[in-house]
Amino acid sequence: MKTIRTLAIAAAVLGLPGVAQAHTGLHVLGGADAGFAHPFSGLDHLLTMVAVGLWAASLGGSARLLVPAAFVGVMVAGAALGAAGVTLPAVETAIAASVIAVGVLVAAAVRVPVGVAMTIVAVFALFHGHAHGSEMPAMASPLAYGLGFVAATAILHGVGFILGATREYRMAPVLARAAGGAIAVTGVALAWPL
Repeated sequence: MKTIRTLAIAAAVLGLPGVAQAHTGLHVLGGADAGFAHPFSGLDHLLTMVAVGLWAASLGGSARLLVPAAFVGVMVAGAALGAAGVTLPAVETAIAASVIAVGVLVAAAVRVPVGVAMTIVAVFALFHGHAHGSEMPAMASPLAYGLGFVAATAILHGVGFILGATREYRMAPVLARAAGGAIAVTGVALAWPL
């Protein structure tokens, strides 16, 4: 029963993109709404963030907290660069690569030291953050906007973590790996035009 509830919550959160986008541009909360909507605005952001949570869950131990924290921390730094107008090369290509790479890491159940995992996700987070920062609406409060996308990212990491940490059935690890494979394949489809 817990698995069904968990999957229902995950589906509801993953269904938020349409709801979140419906309010983009209103800036009711000084930009927090636009910031919250941004990670849901593209399948590439959404899938990478869920995959980071899945991978962190599969690594276990301190990686469960440190890997998502590394992503969020470096994402904030990347957003600051993007908001300041600093350019990074091939941002969209790196974001597409992140979907594929983290999906493969989950699908293959790759186990690396926590520091290596943190570094891998941090590299991709820099580009995701840059996209968030460079696409910040002109009238949005940078703090409110940043809090919005950090909250959305944490939720998406949490969804991935919950899905990856569900151990009620013997098939849970297989399903997590299948989800990683599906994420990687979707990443290839998203990257195809690049």
